[in-house]
Amino acid sequence: MSAPLALTLRIELLYVQPVVFRRVIVPGDITLAVLHEVIQAAFGWQDCHLHEFVFGANRYAPPDALGDVGFDEPTPEAVVRLNDALQSAETFRYVYDFGDDWQHLITIEESAPADSPMALTCIDGANACPPEDVGGPPSFMDFIAAMSDPRHEDHVDMMRWHGTPFDPTRFDRGVVNRRLRKIKL
Repeated sequence: MSAPLALTLRIELLYVQPVVFRRVIVPGDITLAVLHEVIQAAFGWQDCHLHEFVFGANRYAPPDALGDVGFDEPTPEAVVRLNDALQSAETFRYVYDFGDDWQHLITIEESAPADSPMALTCIDGANACPPEDVGGPPSFMDFIAAMSDPRHEDHVDMMRWHGTPFDPTRFDRGVVNRRLRKIKL
């Protein structure tokens, strides 16, 4: 039996500026269902929508999404471990909220033997995650423009909808790590 692996993942939200990413360390033997929880915590998503993982031609999703994502032969994410899904791949995708279509590119940056029991850890990141239901990448860019300019025609409506000012450059690794500590491995 080989030693457990610790994987360093760079998770980048595609098609938005400024670039939003998180770099996390996870055990290689976690299930994709747990990896979903990690991504939700790392980005501050609220787990309000369906999602799927895409590894080449292979797709994995929770049972409630299997009929909605167009699988020929659905594979439940809870029975698949990250190491097994990867095979030799160095990148894969995570799609969250099929309506807004948040595409995340996940890159395996490092793989190392886990010397001791692992804790999920965020080691780096940049910029704020879009709020839930903002409408996808183009709408998020419009949201940022409206929120950052009090003279923008949609500023008041966006402030009312969001409820608080929005800083697109905000990232707090401590907050992410507190959320990650709540996940059961």
